[in-house]
Amino acid sequence: MSPVVIDVIRETEAWPSQTELDSLMDKAVDAALAVAGWTPPQGVLEPVELSIVLTDDATIAHLNRDWRGKDKPTNVLSYPQPPGPLLGDIVFAFETIEREAEEQQKAFLDHFAHLLVHGCLHLVGHDHQIDSEAEEMETLEKEALARLGIADPYRQVDAAFPVLGS
Repeated sequence: MSPVVIDVIRETEAWPSQTELDSLMDKAVDAALAVAGWTPPQGVLEPVELSIVLTDDATIAHLNRDWRGKDKPTNVLSYPQPPGPLLGDIVFAFETIEREAEEQQKAFLDHFAHLLVHGCLHLVGHDHQIDSEAEEMETLEKEALARLGIADPYRQVDAAFPVLGS
């Protein structure tokens, strides 16, 4: 049994069906937490809860402005919680992810899985503000995605493409 229960909130119907996403989300979250060496905090009974919000560019732009001072949409936002029964919240913007996947010539679900892994790593304390942190986070992302049979997402990335969470 997974150490995490995922609560999904669909705010727009543009997203693939829940059936398509459920297994992928479970596997991506488990892979991300495994490569990060995460375990539930001491005294917290499994499973912990993770909230995933599947939304659109307009909603995420509002959140990005309010929480990060950036008045534009982004692909993913992560909101970690203090150690306890709630791991945190991860919010995804459909249009941005769809556009990036097309620009980077990646399957939508592969790109979504990458962003989910990325978001989970943020929830357990990883960041990419400095180069050494970014390198460590990218290594963990590649390792988690390899467990899912997804190719290295950085192998094809061009400087013209947006940085994750920008």
